[in-house]
Amino acid sequence: QVQVVESGGGLVQAGGSLRLSCAASGRTFSKSTMAWFRQAIGKEREFVAASKWSGILGSVNYGDSVKGRFTISRSSDSSKPTVELQMNNLEPADTATYYCAASENMVISSQIDRPDRYDYWGQGTQVTVSP
Repeated sequence: QVQVVESGGGLVQAGGSLRLSCAASGRTFSKSTMAWFRQAIGKEREFVAASKWSGILGSVNYGDSVKGRFTISRSSDSSKPTVELQMNNLEPADTATYYCAASENMVISSQIDRPDRYDYWGQGTQVTVSP
């Protein structure tokens, strides 16, 4: 049984930082893409960042609203993949539930921001940024 579990959310003031973690288990994710999405109340799910795993050719992608502030990193162990999201200079607009997602196979760059490209999802972790 595949499990995707997020941790690390919380309440922070604007300008502060938080670090989210995600661990996937239950299968080998040697070719998977792992990503973070977020969803604020009343809004659609939004792509935040993704990390492709292809050994030394792995790459990362970011949503436009978080570029330069958020950093995604991923463990090199494909049997127990973990991905972290370092969030700096947080803004109230970053307030949302953050979801970790994993695909069974690599997601191509042109589709990496599409939630329907991912097969497994965590339950989400709340991030609240106060003014």
